[in-house]
Amino acid sequence: MPNKKNHTKKDDSSFMYPSLHASVLSALNGAISPQPTFHRRYSAKDASQVYETHIMGRFRCPNNNCTAHGWASKKIAITIREYPGNEYNALVFNQRCKRCEELGVLTLDIESYVDRVAYRLKRWAGVWAERPEYSEKKGLPHKSSLCEGCKIGVCKEGFD
Repeated sequence: MPNKKNHTKKDDSSFMYPSLHASVLSALNGAISPQPTFHRRYSAKDASQVYETHIMGRFRCPNNNCTAHGWASKKIAITIREYPGNEYNALVFNQRCKRCEELGVLTLDIESYVDRVAYRLKRWAGVWAERPEYSEKKGLPHKSSLCEGCKIGVCKEGFD
Protein backbone atom coordinates (compact mmCIF):
# COMPACT_ATOMS: atom_id res chain seq x y z
CA MET A 1 0.00 0.00 0.00
CA PRO A 2 1.47 3.42 -0.93
CA ASN A 3 2.71 5.39 2.03
CA LYS A 4 5.56 7.75 2.84
CA LYS A 5 8.15 5.23 1.64
CA ASN A 6 6.93 4.71 -1.91
CA HIS A 7 5.75 8.05 -3.15
CA THR A 8 7.69 11.03 -4.38
CA LYS A 9 7.04 14.12 -2.35
CA LYS A 10 6.62 17.27 -4.44
CA ASP A 11 6.01 19.18 -1.23
CA ASP A 12 3.65 18.49 1.67
CA SER A 13 0.62 19.53 -0.38
CA SER A 14 1.00 16.98 -3.20
CA PHE A 15 2.59 13.66 -4.11
CA MET A 16 3.53 11.52 -7.10
CA TYR A 17 3.51 7.71 -7.01
CA PRO A 18 6.11 6.35 -9.46
CA SER A 19 5.93 3.07 -7.50
CA LEU A 20 2.47 2.49 -9.04
CA HIS A 21 3.76 2.73 -12.63
CA ALA A 22 3.96 -1.08 -12.99
CA SER A 23 0.32 -1.34 -11.88
CA VAL A 24 -0.70 1.28 -14.44
CA LEU A 25 1.14 -0.65 -17.18
CA SER A 26 -0.62 -3.84 -16.09
CA ALA A 27 -4.00 -2.10 -16.30
CA LEU A 28 -3.15 -0.89 -19.81
CA ASN A 29 -2.76 -4.56 -20.77
CA GLY A 30 -0.57 -3.77 -23.78
CA ALA A 31 -3.15 -1.41 -25.30
CA ILE A 32 -0.57 1.33 -25.89
CA SER A 33 2.63 0.71 -27.82
CA PRO A 34 5.28 1.59 -26.97
CA GLN A 35 4.41 1.41 -23.29
CA PRO A 36 4.29 4.76 -21.52
CA THR A 37 7.06 5.68 -19.11
CA PHE A 38 6.74 7.62 -15.87
CA HIS A 39 7.96 11.22 -16.15
CA ARG A 40 9.57 11.97 -12.78
CA ARG A 41 9.69 15.75 -13.13
CA TYR A 42 6.35 17.46 -12.68
CA SER A 43 6.23 20.41 -15.04
CA ALA A 44 3.22 22.11 -16.56
CA LYS A 45 5.43 23.82 -19.14
CA ASP A 46 6.45 20.62 -20.93
CA ALA A 47 3.11 18.79 -20.77
CA SER A 48 1.27 18.14 -24.02
CA GLN A 49 -2.04 17.25 -22.32
CA VAL A 50 -3.52 17.70 -18.85
CA TYR A 51 -6.55 16.12 -17.19
CA GLU A 52 -7.96 16.80 -13.73
CA THR A 53 -10.12 14.27 -11.91
CA HIS A 54 -10.58 12.64 -8.49
CA ILE A 55 -9.49 9.46 -6.79
CA MET A 56 -10.31 7.96 -3.40
CA GLY A 57 -8.41 7.32 -0.21
CA ARG A 58 -8.19 7.77 3.53
CA PHE A 59 -6.34 10.33 5.60
CA ARG A 60 -5.19 10.44 9.17
CA CYS A 61 -4.14 13.53 11.08
CA PRO A 62 -0.43 13.48 12.00
CA ASN A 63 -0.98 15.82 14.95
CA ASN A 64 -0.94 13.63 18.08
CA ASN A 65 -2.75 16.37 20.02
CA CYS A 66 -5.66 16.45 17.57
CA THR A 67 -8.85 14.56 18.41
CA ALA A 68 -9.58 13.71 14.77
CA HIS A 69 -9.39 9.99 14.05
CA GLY A 70 -9.06 10.40 10.30
CA TRP A 71 -11.35 10.69 7.31
CA ALA A 72 -12.17 9.04 4.02
CA SER A 73 -12.49 10.99 0.80
CA LYS A 74 -13.93 10.14 -2.60
CA LYS A 75 -12.83 13.54 -3.88
CA ILE A 76 -9.03 13.61 -3.73
CA ALA A 77 -7.83 15.90 -6.52
CA ILE A 78 -5.39 14.45 -9.07
CA THR A 79 -3.83 16.02 -12.16
CA ILE A 80 -2.64 13.64 -14.88
CA ARG A 81 -0.16 15.01 -17.41
CA GLU A 82 1.09 13.61 -20.70
CA TYR A 83 4.55 14.57 -21.98
CA PRO A 84 6.25 14.12 -25.36
CA GLY A 85 7.91 10.75 -25.85
CA ASN A 86 4.95 8.77 -24.47
CA GLU A 87 5.59 9.82 -20.87
CA TYR A 88 3.10 10.70 -18.14
CA ASN A 89 2.81 11.45 -14.46
CA ALA A 90 0.07 12.13 -11.95
CA LEU A 91 0.07 14.54 -9.05
CA VAL A 92 -2.18 13.71 -6.09
CA PHE A 93 -3.20 16.57 -3.79
CA ASN A 94 -3.33 16.39 -0.02
CA GLN A 95 -6.17 17.44 2.29
CA ARG A 96 -6.12 19.13 5.68
CA CYS A 97 -7.67 17.98 8.93
CA LYS A 98 -10.90 19.87 9.63
CA ARG A 99 -10.11 20.06 13.36
CA CYS A 100 -6.51 21.33 13.40
CA GLU A 101 -5.83 22.07 9.69
CA GLU A 102 -2.63 19.97 9.59
CA LEU A 103 -1.91 18.28 6.25
CA GLY A 104 -3.16 14.70 6.37
CA VAL A 105 -1.25 11.45 5.87
CA LEU A 106 -2.77 9.76 2.82
CA THR A 107 -3.47 6.07 2.34
CA LEU A 108 -4.26 5.96 -1.35
CA ASP A 109 -6.98 3.77 -2.84
CA ILE A 110 -4.65 2.12 -5.34
CA GLU A 111 -7.45 0.77 -7.55
CA SER A 112 -9.02 4.19 -8.12
CA TYR A 113 -5.61 5.73 -8.91
CA VAL A 114 -4.61 2.98 -11.37
CA ASP A 115 -8.06 2.90 -13.04
CA ARG A 116 -8.20 6.65 -13.63
CA VAL A 117 -4.60 7.01 -14.81
CA ALA A 118 -4.83 4.00 -17.17
CA TYR A 119 -8.15 5.21 -18.56
CA ARG A 120 -6.78 8.68 -19.29
CA LEU A 121 -3.64 7.27 -20.97
CA LYS A 122 -5.80 5.05 -23.19
CA ARG A 123 -8.04 7.97 -24.17
CA TRP A 124 -5.05 10.14 -25.05
CA ALA A 125 -3.65 7.27 -27.16
CA GLY A 126 -6.97 6.94 -29.03
CA VAL A 127 -7.75 3.55 -27.47
CA TRP A 128 -11.38 2.92 -26.54
CA ALA A 129 -11.82 2.19 -22.86
CA GLU A 130 -14.80 1.87 -20.60
CA ARG A 131 -15.00 4.87 -18.31
CA PRO A 132 -14.06 4.06 -14.69
CA GLU A 133 -17.05 3.87 -12.39
CA TYR A 134 -17.69 7.04 -10.45
CA SER A 135 -19.98 6.35 -7.53
CA GLU A 136 -22.20 9.05 -6.17
CA LYS A 137 -20.60 10.74 -3.23
CA LYS A 138 -22.12 9.82 0.11
CA GLY A 139 -20.99 11.54 3.24
CA LEU A 140 -19.83 14.99 4.16
CA PRO A 141 -19.52 17.66 1.46
CA HIS A 142 -16.17 18.56 -0.07
CA LYS A 143 -14.50 21.43 1.79
CA SER A 144 -12.49 23.60 -0.58
CA SER A 145 -10.67 25.30 2.29
CA LEU A 146 -9.16 21.93 3.30
CA CYS A 147 -8.29 20.70 -0.22
CA GLU A 148 -4.83 21.53 -1.55
CA GLY A 149 -6.08 20.99 -5.13
CA CYS A 150 -8.82 23.59 -4.64
CA LYS A 151 -6.30 26.08 -3.28
CA ILE A 152 -4.41 26.13 -6.58
CA GLY A 153 -7.48 25.78 -8.80
CA VAL A 154 -7.06 22.20 -10.09
CA CYS A 155 -9.76 20.40 -8.11
CA LYS A 156 -12.87 19.79 -10.21
CA GLU A 157 -15.02 19.98 -7.09
CA GLY A 158 -14.27 23.69 -6.84
CA PHE A 159 -16.11 25.57 -4.15
CA ASP A 160 -17.88 24.54 -0.92
